[in-house]
Amino acid sequence: MWGDPSLYDSTLGILEEVLERGAVAFEYDVVPGISSVSALAARHRTGLTRVARPVQITTGRRLAEGFPADVDDVVVMLDAHQTFRQYAREDADIYWGAYLGTPDEILVSGPIAEASPRIERLRAEARARKGWIMDTYLLRLHSRD
Repeated sequence: MWGDPSLYDSTLGILEEVLERGAVAFEYDVVPGISSVSALAARHRTGLTRVARPVQITTGRRLAEGFPADVDDVVVMLDAHQTFRQYAREDADIYWGAYLGTPDEILVSGPIAEASPRIERLRAEARARKGWIMDTYLLRLHSRD
């Protein structure tokens, strides 16, 4: 399996459930690698957070409930509804990537109000072309201090 099992993947839980049923016995390994979150930061040449500030990793579903309090940097995974659009305002930047670490990698960054339409278009085109999309992004509010 590929993905980020340490961050969001349910594969490990499913494997444990199968083993607990006792119908089959097997062993498996989890091979460490570069997560999509690390690849995103590296490809955009940015850190996930700024000095003395926290970062939160969440899902699009949670982000739709509101931007986390006391956090200016949020990494979002599993966002089929492109929740970033509801934060399209001048005081936020986005660092977006799809198919990170592959030859099909797509990157967009900038003020979210400017980047959102481009991300929506590229995301739709890529999904139509490949039949699926795996993307991750960092939303960064300009300092609230």
